Amino acid sequence: MKHSPVRENIIQTASYLFYQNGYSLTGINEIIKEAGIARATLYNHFKSKEDICIAYLKYKNSNFINDIKEFILKAPKGKEQVFSLFKFLELFFRSRDFNGCWAINTVSEIPKANSKIRTEIQHQKSQFKTLIETLVESNFSHQPENENKLLAGHIYLLYEAALSESHLHQEIWPIELAMDLCKKML
Repeated sequence: MKHSPVRENIIQTASYLFYQNGYSLTGINEIIKEAGIARATLYNHFKSKEDICIAYLKYKNSNFINDIKEFILKAPKGKEQVFSLFKFLELFFRSRDFNGCWAINTVSEIPKANSKIRTEIQHQKSQFKTLIETLVESNFSHQPENENKLLAGHIYLLYEAALSESHLHQEIWPIELAMDLCKKML
């Protein structure tokens, strides 16, 4: 869905600020200032900071899903396509603005009762898990479906743990260990 240039500017500005500084530490006034807009303009496009957060999560996830799919398809079929998940994560980690997973960072800042943001994040994580299930199924179709689902679940957990731990430690070794474990599983 294509947004107006002003709405897109707000989303991109908020995305940068939320990802770098955190959802809680980024105020509406900062978004308005950095986007170069009036308060009324922001509220013409979004009812609340929570709505901006949902747009941010969708924006980050959409870019991520598109980028990782494109990256995976460049790898040779078979195990290499599965390993490409971790190679993509390594490139993400090495990027200059790496600050972990936007979804996990955000969910750690919201109250447990905030079901709107939590539900969006759960949806995104389910979407990613489904992507991995499809990847495993298309590369290991000779295995029973339930085994592929289990394998995809293991790979998903390895990826998420590697992402979180590399962010925590600011080191690459969690990604390398996850890749090593994935190779042993396959």
